[in-house]
Amino acid sequence: MSQRQAATTFNISRDTVAKMMTFSVPPGYRRTAEVRRPKLDPFIPIIEGWLEADRTMPRKQRHTAKRVFDRLREECGFTGGYTIIKDYIRERERRGQEVFVPLAHPPGHAQADFGEAMVRIGGVEQKAHFFVLDLPHSDACYVRAYPAAVAEAWVDGHVHAFAFFGAVPQSIVYDNDRCLVAKILPDGTRKRAALFSGFLSHYLIRDRYGRPGKGNDKGNVEGLVGYCRRNFMVPMPEFASWEEFNLWLEERCKRRQHDVLRGESETIGERLQRDLAAMRPLPAAPFDACDQATGRVSSQSLVRYKTNDYSVPVAYGHQDVWIRGYIHEVVIGCRGEVIARHPRCWDRDEIVFDPLHYLPLIEQKINALDQAAPLQDWDLPEEFATLRRLMEARMNRHGRREYVQVLRLLETFDLADLHAAVRQALQMGAIGFDAVKHLLLCRVERRPPRLDLDCYPYLPRATVEKTEARSYMRLLSVNAEGVA
Repeated sequence: MSQRQAATTFNISRDTVAKMMTFSVPPGYRRTAEVRRPKLDPFIPIIEGWLEADRTMPRKQRHTAKRVFDRLREECGFTGGYTIIKDYIRERERRGQEVFVPLAHPPGHAQADFGEAMVRIGGVEQKAHFFVLDLPHSDACYVRAYPAAVAEAWVDGHVHAFAFFGAVPQSIVYDNDRCLVAKILPDGTRKRAALFSGFLSHYLIRDRYGRPGKGNDKGNVEGLVGYCRRNFMVPMPEFASWEEFNLWLEERCKRRQHDVLRGESETIGERLQRDLAAMRPLPAAPFDACDQATGRVSSQSLVRYKTNDYSVPVAYGHQDVWIRGYIHEVVIGCRGEVIARHPRCWDRDEIVFDPLHYLPLIEQKINALDQAAPLQDWDLPEEFATLRRLMEARMNRHGRREYVQVLRLLETFDLADLHAAVRQALQMGAIGFDAVKHLLLCRVERRPPRLDLDCYPYLPRATVEKTEARSYMRLLSVNAEGVA
């Protein structure tokens, strides 16, 4: 049968018969010419201008199809329908979507990132910045939380992660965080931050970076950050200290190694063994994860570090010092000696005092005792206030100086031992620096105290006369007169 006869017999067009002879399966409707939209085409440049301007606006403050339709009708006299606007914008967005290349993850390589979640540490609700190191081949992870995502936290997180796995990855993929990358050069290479550069040199790690603003370049760790937030931070974690929180996170990471993920036949821990075999051994000593800076002691014996002031002993006033900022501690030194240690303050424009640093100066300028700012929030046992009151009552100005000398014993001895010595001195009525010091030394050396009253002129004295016979005779004579 010819095509003409087939068309006549089946009552279809000859074009349809030709198409059926060409394709074994009907190809469906095929458009040969581009769609014409006579009502929309004149307004497409306007729509494109609006949508291009949206690139500089926040994502939630951009044009929707409904808003484009309303503006075209109100401002441009558009007479078409909403459907053609919606279809055009949907097609435009589909053309602009990025297509990704599937990535393979050989063992021995890692990705790192930071996430955020609300936690309650020591009864205070605050934001935690948690470091995540992911091994994409095995999906093993390490998580550690910090009060801030600073350069020291980045490095400290790596050091603890390497100790957790017992090995060092060959390479790590990062984003372009300013704590790691000081500048992106015109040729695409990165100028590393000083602390991060020293860390990489210590562990001999090859650093790789994703494109700016493209989290999919390290999609495994990005997904792991969300997993940790949903599974480790819900409900809100509550711990007494950061150290307790991080020990709990380490335990959760170990428990996760028993899981079998979708599409895998082995547990995370079993696949981790291939990662560890491809990683390098740890160096002889870990990297010192601290920020290093220099400063100068002010006239008030303070050193400025990261917007906050930390005290040092007054003997180092106006001298140059070096500063090491750790995550939980600030260490200050002069030449080769450490002169002060403080808990790190993450607020701004605060002053962190150690009262012991100022006691030698207060002993000389005793009139400043009541108004000395370093002593205002010093929480001492009540016996110390009682001791000061008795000393001032008995020795006036000199009693205040001796009280400061008692406080200076804390430069050498523990508060618990000094507190016990002060309490014992009050019970014995031995109100003086020498007596408190003697009782303190006896307590530390575990020997009984022997107080010689001749050495303590300020102790209360009792006058006892010698016994004489005529004293008793006087009593007898008075008794006789009374009888008479």
